[in-house]
Amino acid sequence: MIPKRTGVFLVVLFPFAAACSAALAADAPPGASSCSGCHPVSRSVDTPVKRLVGANPADIVGAVQEFRSGKRPATVMDRIAKGFTDDEIKAIAAWYGAQKD
Repeated sequence: MIPKRTGVFLVVLFPFAAACSAALAADAPPGASSCSGCHPVSRSVDTPVKRLVGANPADIVGAVQEFRSGKRPATVMDRIAKGFTDDEIKAIAAWYGAQKD
């Protein structure tokens, strides 16, 4: 059984923690978090997959549009790109471009 004082603390703390988590998630546009499954956030990760953090948004938009059209060869990005509208791609690109290390 949880002591009364601890229970009160949890009841007060939980909504605050949930609000903080929601605020952090609200910063990223829908779909942006799926990119980090392949694209590294940290510079220290050694991978052939390009980092998106701090990239030029126009470059990201162009690349995703080329993946979607089949103009740029891909293993999975062509299928992923087809799942986003132009507005979603622009929002994700702008968000990644604004991120700093």
